[in-house]
Amino acid sequence: MGKHLRHSGRRYVVVALAIILTAGVAWGIAAAFTGAAAPARAENKLMLKLGWTQPPDNLNPFIGYQSSSYEIWSINYDLLCGFDAATLENLQGDQATGLATSWEHSADGLTWTFHLRPNVKWSDGEPFTADDVAFTFNYIIDNELSAFTMYTALIDRVEATDDVTAVFHCSKPKGNMTGLWVPILPEHIWSKIDPKIVESRITNDPSDKGEYGTHGKPMIGTGPYQVVEWKKKQYVHMVANPYYWRNKPAVTDIYFQDYTNTDSMMQEVKQGTIDGAWGLAEAQYLTLKNDTRVTTDSYESIGVDELGFNCYTGKASKGNPVLKDWKFRQALNWAIDKEKIISVAYGGHGAVADSLCLKDYYQPELDWHWNPPADQVYTFDIEMAKQKLDEAGYTDTNGDGIRDYQGKPIELRLWAVADNETYPKSGKLIAGWLSECGLKIDFLTIEPGAASDKMYAYDDAGNFAPDYDIFLWGWGGDVDPTFILSIFLTSQIENWSDCAWSSPEYDDLFMQQATQIDPQKRKEIVYKMEELVYRESPYIMLAYPRNIESYDTTKFEGWTRSPAEKGGVWFTTIPDSYVKLKLKQGETTGTDGGGLSTTNLIIIIVVAVAVVVGIIVAIILIRRPKAVEE
Repeated sequence: MGKHLRHSGRRYVVVALAIILTAGVAWGIAAAFTGAAAPARAENKLMLKLGWTQPPDNLNPFIGYQSSSYEIWSINYDLLCGFDAATLENLQGDQATGLATSWEHSADGLTWTFHLRPNVKWSDGEPFTADDVAFTFNYIIDNELSAFTMYTALIDRVEATDDVTAVFHCSKPKGNMTGLWVPILPEHIWSKIDPKIVESRITNDPSDKGEYGTHGKPMIGTGPYQVVEWKKKQYVHMVANPYYWRNKPAVTDIYFQDYTNTDSMMQEVKQGTIDGAWGLAEAQYLTLKNDTRVTTDSYESIGVDELGFNCYTGKASKGNPVLKDWKFRQALNWAIDKEKIISVAYGGHGAVADSLCLKDYYQPELDWHWNPPADQVYTFDIEMAKQKLDEAGYTDTNGDGIRDYQGKPIELRLWAVADNETYPKSGKLIAGWLSECGLKIDFLTIEPGAASDKMYAYDDAGNFAPDYDIFLWGWGGDVDPTFILSIFLTSQIENWSDCAWSSPEYDDLFMQQATQIDPQKRKEIVYKMEELVYRESPYIMLAYPRNIESYDTTKFEGWTRSPAEKGGVWFTTIPDSYVKLKLKQGETTGTDGGGLSTTNLIIIIVVAVAVVVGIIVAIILIRRPKAVEE
């Protein structure tokens, strides 16, 4: 039995009621967004929502390695010496941005004294003192906590001589003392954590109420924000630190929202659901460039994308033995068309890479980038690659592919780590070029966790047995080159080194630059290290990628590029944007923390009016001369 629709003189009453009710709904929607409907408001929150496709892997700074994890730590904790957002310099005095406002070292460079800010508090209200600085560094040194040992190398001991003075005693002069990317941790929290489990079981996750979580307590730091909630594969929620020493930020809540793809993230930027997005692709860049509500930039950041090789010489290695030969690896440089990779895989958002440190990024007097001389530059030339392979003893005798010293065809696994869209695109191109050289290539896209498991694999006897051949991945870096240089140290095999390359010459040069306090002399040593890596090619440097970000400049003001003019406004581990952001004049916030701009309010009202008109038209159209049975 169908339903019956009858028309009568009551239709006009229904239309009038529809108009009144719809107008009421429209006003209610607008009131809900602006907070006007609420009779009282406990707190006027200002929420910032930012999207990314590379969520944090761990909130424990002794375990996490993703760039997003570092971004969170950079605003939850402070460094000993901060960096000026515009110049990336370590400024002192009133312009200092870290916990130390000034410092000096002894004539022999073995003793460094840091003078700390007075009256700083942790985000739980406990006082911060030099004891916290001493604890953080001694905790790392005494327990050899590998995430930060490349920074603490050469530091014997740190002592607090009073509440605002920390003295570092070094075994040798240390050239990067003001560039230590080590988050200062609260002694009253971390001293209770057994160092034996800090690298394996501690989550530092406020949402983890288990044995090794923080039982619902925020991540305590001296930075502008503190993590209060982490929903894995969903978001990280941070709130303003009420005791922040610089000033209490205007933005009260930050949500870093996880996305599985950049298309959905871009759509939410366009809709105003989120206030910014990082890691967008070329297509989204072109689309959002025309959106006047947001600013969309393609900017330089410290980092490099590389083609890495399994160079491990241990007997348990499961990599193809030919990769142990640096002349084999070097020959492959000629088989890579970096210009095409930048054009096709990066959509032009990058620059050709040749050495570890980013080109034209640092201060001119401290430009850590080494430029290979013209006669050493590898150009794209497949025939030259074949010639160099042949000269190294890898020949194709019968046209079925080049062979190793035992006469076996050379088969190599090529992995593109699925961190972003550029690696699979680059991988397809590289697989083709290497095949042209006569190599058998098995190309595969692999998740970061699976790649790490293979790179740091062990056999049943407990021997280190890295199980891979070639990979495409990338590194971020610091203002100081110590970290990016350290990944090639022999001592970092089974730790940060993902290529397991070992060079006594490189190790010696690293120690020389580490103990050189004169920046110019140190730079010359760094150049020698970059030249050695270029020649022996444990990595083939592919690209200095440009990151694409979009951010709301209609609602917010105070976005701060770092470095000035050519850097990004967030995801830079520089906290200035978060600290300086505020609503533009005339914008409002809501009781739920969400904000509604004047523009969005107008849109809502326009949509509501359209709905009213639509209902009127629909009711008129359904008018019929008699009852109809359906």
